[in-house]
This record gives sequence, C-alpha cells and structure tokens, in this order.
Amino acid sequence: MTGSVRYTDGIRIDLATGETVAADSEYVDGEINVLSHAHGDHLYRSAPGDVVCSELTAALANARRDDKEPLTPTPHPMVELVDAGHVAGSTAAVVDDGERRYCYTGDISTRDRFYLDGFEPPNVDVLIIESTYGKPEYVLPPQKIVERELVDWLDDTDDRPVLLFGYSLGRAQKLQLLAGRSERSRLFVTKAVARINAVVEDHLDVCFGASRFTRDVELGAGDVLVLPTQTSRSAFVDDIVEETDAVKVGVSGWAVDESFRFRGDYDETFALSDHCDFTELVDVVERADPEQVYTNHGFADEFADYLGAELDYQARSLKRNQTALSDF
Repeated sequence: MTGSVRYTDGIRIDLATGETVAADSEYVDGEINVLSHAHGDHLYRSAPGDVVCSELTAALANARRDDKEPLTPTPHPMVELVDAGHVAGSTAAVVDDGERRYCYTGDISTRDRFYLDGFEPPNVDVLIIESTYGKPEYVLPPQKIVERELVDWLDDTDDRPVLLFGYSLGRAQKLQLLAGRSERSRLFVTKAVARINAVVEDHLDVCFGASRFTRDVELGAGDVLVLPTQTSRSAFVDDIVEETDAVKVGVSGWAVDESFRFRGDYDETFALSDHCDFTELVDVVERADPEQVYTNHGFADEFADYLGAELDYQARSLKRNQTALSDF
C-alpha cells in the first residue's frame, strides 16, 4: 500500500514511486536498502547488494562481518543521510518520494560528544523514531557531569585495576577517551574492541591510545581494561577479578535503574548512553513536527501513547508483520 510503514524484516516504507525502502533489514531485498549503523541488531544477514549507508558504517560492517561479501555504500537520489549521533558512522535516512518526506532515525542521540555530532531532526511528514528510552522515568543526568564523575572516580580508585564495560562499537571508544583524561597509567582493550578502534581511527581524527590486552598482561593498580558489555559475567572476567582484585564498572543509560548494577554483576555504574533519553526523544518529535509518528524498539507502545495523549500527535507503535494502519 503506497505510503505505508510496516515492521516486518526491518522497517519497510512503501513509496509513491512504487518502490520499497528496507531499513536495517536482515535480508537486503528492497528496491532501496538502508543501513543506519553497524551494530549487530541492525546488520544484514544476506549478501549486501546495493546499500545506502555512510562509508564508515560500511567499513565497520565489513570489519565485523569479515566472512561476508564486502559492503560498498551506494547513494540513492531519494535518500539523504544525516548524522544520527549514535555511534561512529551512524546516520538517519530522510526519504523524499515527491509526495511525502520520511525520516527513519535508526538509533539516535542529539548530544554532541567526543567525535560525534548530535542528530538534528529534519522537518518531515512521517517520522519513524527509535524509542529505547521511551518512558518518562528514563531521563539521563547531564553528559558532562557524568563524564567528570567517571574520570574523578578513576582517579580516586587508582589503587586497583578497573574493568570498564561497554559495547565494542560505541561505548567502548568513549570509555577509552574518558580513561585517557584520568591519571590512570595504562589502557588496554580486547581484540574485539581493538578491531573497531582501528577502523574508527582510520576514518576520524581520533586516537584511542590503547594497547591490546592478552592473558600474559599482568594488570596492576592504575590500569584500565575496556571490555565488551556481554563479557561482564564471563568466566575469564571472573578470573581477572580473582587474580587482580579489579573493580567492575558498567556504563549505560540503563544505569539510571539500580537493577542494572545487579544484572551485570558490577561494583559501580555510570549512566552514559549513546541514545536519546525520554526528554530528548520528545524534543526530536516536536522539532521534526511530523503529521505521523511511528515508534519502534524499546518502549514503543508507551512512547506512542504519550505522544498521542499528551502532545496530540498521530502516533503508532510498529508491530512486527502489521501491514496497514487498520492493523493497529
């Protein structure tokens, strides 16, 4: 149906031209295929074909999926990519079919930080927005304050090694830069993080200054090791803690909820995120001022309900395999 937005395999937009946009689809089979960024939950499974994405996202995708056919970014005249502010290379897609302007945000952050420019909402008819933190209780403390608190904490606890946990692409790079602001003596990263570092350093004016961690490295007081989030409860991390008395630190927007500390078995947590919090999501919608809003990911139902009830927007959450507005 022309003009419909649906959630099947990724987000699908049926344009007035008769073409379909497939955004962050597992299988690249739309007439126009868009990849917002290189996180695993957005990457394709099939051979990429022609994909609209940034050069850095393509390079990161190729590094993370080295068993796949290489991805070459391919521009499309109806698609404008704008900085999404989420992670290195991330972009939102503005699609204009001559009748409507659509914006698929992917994951976004409106905060300028480190080497990233925050997302600037375009004026569109239809906004398809992520809603990871789409409930009012998810409001983050100011970015600069949390950065300062983390750096100060690293300085105040330099009698023990610290393990900082963040996603290999995104948070891990920011944690390295924050560790570099501290008085800590040595900085290490795992193989997975080092691989991402190399691609980002090759494309952006940034140097992380980290050494590769191996098991023959003896961590001591003053050392920092940055690891992928998913390893926080792994056996090898338990071994490091037992051998070195290291402190485990979880860094995520979810840290505004005390349960995050226990879920990750962390000793300390800090609330830094690469996503918009609730107030920033609302601001994006108001600045884009669309006729129709679709929410997806995270608290999609709650955010759509808020936009409709409190701000009088036509808002719907996207449910997998719904094909028309009447299916809501």
